[in-house]
Amino acid sequence: MKRCFQLFIPVTFLILIFTKASYAQEDHHFSLQQCIDYAMQHQTQIKSSEIDLETTNAKNAEITGMALPQISASGSLQYLPAIPTQFIPDFISPAVYGVLIKENVLPADTKVPQPGMFPVAFGTKYSATGSISINQTLFEGSLLVALQAKKTLIELSKKSLQQSKRDVRVSVSKAYYSLLISKKQLDLTNTNIERISKLLHDTKIMYQNGFAEQLDVDRVQVQLNNLETAKVNLINMLAVGDQLLKFQMGMPLNELLTPTDTLSTTDLVGALRDSSGFEYNNRIEYSLLQTQKKANEYNLKRYKMGYLPTVSAFMNYGKNAGRDEFNFLKSNEPWFTTWIVGLNVNVPIFDGFQRKNQVKEARLAVEKNNIQLEGLKQSINLQISQSESTLQNDIINLNSQEGNMKLAESVYEAAKKKYEAGVGSNLEVVNAESDLKQAQTNYFSALYDAIIAKIDYEESLGKI
Repeated sequence: MKRCFQLFIPVTFLILIFTKASYAQEDHHFSLQQCIDYAMQHQTQIKSSEIDLETTNAKNAEITGMALPQISASGSLQYLPAIPTQFIPDFISPAVYGVLIKENVLPADTKVPQPGMFPVAFGTKYSATGSISINQTLFEGSLLVALQAKKTLIELSKKSLQQSKRDVRVSVSKAYYSLLISKKQLDLTNTNIERISKLLHDTKIMYQNGFAEQLDVDRVQVQLNNLETAKVNLINMLAVGDQLLKFQMGMPLNELLTPTDTLSTTDLVGALRDSSGFEYNNRIEYSLLQTQKKANEYNLKRYKMGYLPTVSAFMNYGKNAGRDEFNFLKSNEPWFTTWIVGLNVNVPIFDGFQRKNQVKEARLAVEKNNIQLEGLKQSINLQISQSESTLQNDIINLNSQEGNMKLAESVYEAAKKKYEAGVGSNLEVVNAESDLKQAQTNYFSALYDAIIAKIDYEESLGKI
């Protein structure tokens, strides 16, 4: 019993340690840039694009290998317990009869038997062969073009990776600022709750002293209840926003994340001034489409080169031997050499117009790229114009809502002072507080719209 108790203590201690470790959560205090850096390493979309880039590198190495000599070796060892029997015409008997008749051994009128078939076994019980073959492509149009297009394919994969990173930056930025705004809105709601709680306390005292009615108390209580409900909704929104940000970053949802940046509206106007020097190549979509066009041009060239002959050289060197006994390792037994060197030329003559249609399809793909590039230019121009106008309007709206919120705060403070001095009504205070809460809601909505408009505007300029 004592021994069991001695074992119980360390085992329990280890269980507690592992249990605590399993529930331990790492707390990350991240700025926006740190969130983006984390996403660059952990986001599944980026990891998938990185694998695509590695796949393209491997594919290019495969294409390079096709232009190098292809060397292979083969060997075989055979044992025949029963040598195969073949049947050949009986050409010996007629010849023997002919000689005997000619030498007068047999009478001249002797009837020569008709030739038949007799079995013969050819070969040896043991046979071995070994050979090495080398093939080298000297000229193949499609392979030559594929080697030329390797750099373009790598560039295409790299730009696809850049596009994935851009998309992740945008998603993380929007989720981060949304979470910051929700936190700031929750802080302000807590301040409102403290203010209304004090007003409720003062109103109850005034009611007890006969300076207020029960209706006044009930009005303030309703306002406090509404604020408490709004707080619960904001807490739920914060939880959703926190999970969304972690998802966009590729962070485990059970880890803790605390944003460290503060909201600032000073750089919103600066973003409008930073629109000079725009080039279409700044947009990864445009640059990616240009690279895709270059790849399609190589594809067109590849099909055109398919009309040219293909030339390759080959060599085959081998040894073979046959034995009635297994003695291939004896040096005094012969091995017979075969050695072939040659040149293959394949000239395409007619393929049912397949290559002609392949060339046509590739040419149409290039023409389609040109149309897509022109359409993308127009789309980018429209996006820049719309996002700039949206940002300008959202900045104006934000400034207006900020002024309204400050004015609502002043109205509330004035109504409260009048009520405390006995020259105002409780209804004025409640209405002022409702107007203040609505002004705050409008302000945060305008702030969110302005920040998202700034991100969209920078994205349209290719600055993200």
